[in-house]
Amino acid sequence: MKRKLIAAIGVAAMLGVSACGSDDGDGGDNGSGGGDKTLTVWVMDGSAPEEWVTELNKEFEAANEGVTVEIQEQQWNGIQEKITTSLSEDAPPDVIELGNTQTAGYAVTGGLADLTDMKADLGYDGWNEGMIPSAELDGKLYAAPWYAANRAVIYDKSIFEEAGVEPPTTREEWLDGLKKIEEETDAQPIYLPGQSWYVYSGFLWDEGGDLAVQDGDQWKGSLATPEGEAAMNFYKELAAYSNAPTDIDEATPQQSTDIVPKGDVASWIGLGWEAGGAQAAIEEAGGEADFGYFPIPGKTADQPGHVFFGGSNLAVSERSQNKELAQEWLKLATSEKWMKKYAEATGGALLPNSEAAQVTPEPGSFAEAMVKSADVGRITPVTPGWANVETDPNPIKQYMTNVLNGSDPQKAGEDADTTITERINQG
Repeated sequence: MKRKLIAAIGVAAMLGVSACGSDDGDGGDNGSGGGDKTLTVWVMDGSAPEEWVTELNKEFEAANEGVTVEIQEQQWNGIQEKITTSLSEDAPPDVIELGNTQTAGYAVTGGLADLTDMKADLGYDGWNEGMIPSAELDGKLYAAPWYAANRAVIYDKSIFEEAGVEPPTTREEWLDGLKKIEEETDAQPIYLPGQSWYVYSGFLWDEGGDLAVQDGDQWKGSLATPEGEAAMNFYKELAAYSNAPTDIDEATPQQSTDIVPKGDVASWIGLGWEAGGAQAAIEEAGGEADFGYFPIPGKTADQPGHVFFGGSNLAVSERSQNKELAQEWLKLATSEKWMKKYAEATGGALLPNSEAAQVTPEPGSFAEAMVKSADVGRITPVTPGWANVETDPNPIKQYMTNVLNGSDPQKAGEDADTTITERINQG
């Protein structure tokens, strides 16, 4: 997702894979001085613009004589197993990029350094509040938020104009606009597959609910609640204006390349790279794409709807042979100065870890709509067991399909909660 998102807004050269593995010339000195050292940093494919990371490392190396920073680019496919293995070794990479929903799982194993005492140095109080929970576990800090991205509504300007519909700011206006598009045009008002559970999560947070909650030392699913039912009822209202099947998600088939380019879709909910992918596919087929964007509307115009934050954190390996250097590199990389440069280098397509580092996005861009929701971004429950919940078959997806197909929301919620509770408390 990260690679495509950056590519979609035209950021040029990204990092190539650096040379061979970590080679710590001093073998085990955790200090920041004395002898030549190599600091190894793992970043994911497409996360770090070349110019940004080159200049960052130039500044770091100038301040730390004899130190060379080696960036090693990794692929998302199979990365969890690779990181798990590396963190158990005696000489793991010093700094590692982690998916924001993965961080707790690595922290609980003892593989990540405790950064709690560095909160002030890292600028903790200025971080985006929606990003912080992913970097913490049991009151301790194990990573620094790096970047995030969230969904917005992507719409066909010509269809909205034909129907006389303006971008809405509330749920009520949103539904009214979809109804008008249905009455005034031949287009599908919104493409919303039945299992877009990230979208549903936002509606659930709007209602004050959550996918799971703590119950003493355990966790339990919480879809069979008034909040869960209210969120699903609103999802159902939106889905009534969609022709999408109830038993698929937004990626099967991929909405941006397999559905939208075929035409007659007035609007859909997606990420920045999906908007770019749809535009490219339409233009490749000889057509023209004129998209507009607006935040997912909230219950009132005072606040947009909650959104799921997908993104990454940066962490220091507990067994790093250069732990103090790694912490210093992390502090520099996630500082306001370098996060602002990061936001500039990614064209505003990714949200930096603080509002102070956010650049003003281009008017009318996807980034502009995304930024408007930044203050209400959230992530899934922060617990190592959450990854088990998302394993196929995902109980949240099945719950959504069941309700959309007519099942009682309470009964469907109870069935889903049983599975969520069982999985989230495993291991």
